[in-house]
Amino acid sequence: MAETLFRIASFNLENLDDDTADPPFEARIATLRPQLERLAADILCLQEVDAQHPVKSEPRVLRALGRLLEGTRYADFHVTAGDGATPADRHNPVVVSRWPIRAARLLRHDLVRPPQIRFATADPAQDAPAEVEWDRPVLHAEVTLPDGRALHVFDLHLRSPLAAPVPGQKAGAFTWKTAGGWAEGFYLASVKRAGQALETRLAVDRLFDADPDALVVVAGDCNAELEQTPVRILRADPDFTGNEELAARALIPLEQQLPEERRFSVLHGGTPVMLDHLLVSRRLAGWFREAEIHNETLRDEVLQATDTPTPESHHAPLVASFALPG
Repeated sequence: MAETLFRIASFNLENLDDDTADPPFEARIATLRPQLERLAADILCLQEVDAQHPVKSEPRVLRALGRLLEGTRYADFHVTAGDGATPADRHNPVVVSRWPIRAARLLRHDLVRPPQIRFATADPAQDAPAEVEWDRPVLHAEVTLPDGRALHVFDLHLRSPLAAPVPGQKAGAFTWKTAGGWAEGFYLASVKRAGQALETRLAVDRLFDADPDALVVVAGDCNAELEQTPVRILRADPDFTGNEELAARALIPLEQQLPEERRFSVLHGGTPVMLDHLLVSRRLAGWFREAEIHNETLRDEVLQATDTPTPESHHAPLVASFALPG
């Protein structure tokens, strides 16, 4: 029996919404559709998909995404934003799959309780500790492959490094009153990002507890490079744990198969950085064939920033191909 080739992609679409006039949604479609078609993916892990109210009083739906996928290879694919009653208004993780999605759930403080932090710089000072909650959930979708096996897809968008609010320390949206207040906000952002990664890692470990050969992919915008804390938490490489008996639980970053000069998904102030990742379990890595990062036309998010939003995303999509054994 012949192998079945398939492709898994990740793409941060950056605020996909058809309720805004700037830029016109038609311009976004004209820009993003060719990128999605080029990926030729069987499973798409998308981030920053906004939801819309078809009628004000009705639940939100993924209307903008539906319009984007119309007329593409993905038009009839299965779509999930998780098990919530309705998608969030902004920044949903969404999985789009050629094959059926047998289960989907959103993880947000299901496995890791919000840490409690007593602010050092809050003004006025606060007597009680505050809970630090994640900004977004992680989407865990279970896809049924053609041979009946389950592929566990984790689609995540970790907190950005921008400093999180501290009571009484902001003078404006991007202006801080004190250096110490900004520093504490930056620390809080790091806690949120690492916490999301930890919750994902624990969910992956539960899968390995049940099945050491589980097929797992963790995909998305980690807002961190390969050797930074959140991605190291996700990877759990034996070099980090110091225990070779845990090697089978490590997640392998597929970007390492590419030449170093091609290994970037964002341009930031003239510096290429790899903030988006595809991490896979050992069993799935055995089926891996090749990886691509479509970063040829990336706009620098700092040096080429404009006063108005642009149709393209500042993130490059990445895709990996696999061969399902016959």
